[in-house]
Amino acid sequence: MIFAEDLLGRNGVIINISSMNAYRPLTKIPAYSAAKASINNLTEWMAVHFAKAGIRVNAIAPGFFLTDQNRFLLTDKETGALTPRGHHIIDGTPMGRFGEPDELIGTLLFLVSDLSKFVTGVIIPVDGGFNVFSGV
Repeated sequence: MIFAEDLLGRNGVIINISSMNAYRPLTKIPAYSAAKASINNLTEWMAVHFAKAGIRVNAIAPGFFLTDQNRFLLTDKETGALTPRGHHIIDGTPMGRFGEPDELIGTLLFLVSDLSKFVTGVIIPVDGGFNVFSGV
């Protein structure tokens, strides 16, 4: 919030990074899920708090992206094949794949541009449909 001071009077934009864990907590990482849920709540609070000052506040909620942080959980180190957890995620993702980190850029550019100048307080999932898939 201290950074918002620099944005006052400049029609600034704040982008927070949430996670799909904020909506659907994963097992074994309750603290991470709770922290990301709090990011969503903080984003909404900040959007209301800063709206009259011309500052928009939104968040991006990435789904499953194959990165060095989680590669060992999702793929077998020796074969590169999906682990049971990786299969479960892909089976629950309508697009049938993990995201690529650069696929977050379009959402980011939209949120910081004037194309979204009347958008504030939203959390945009970038998740290949994971959040909306019921499995049936």
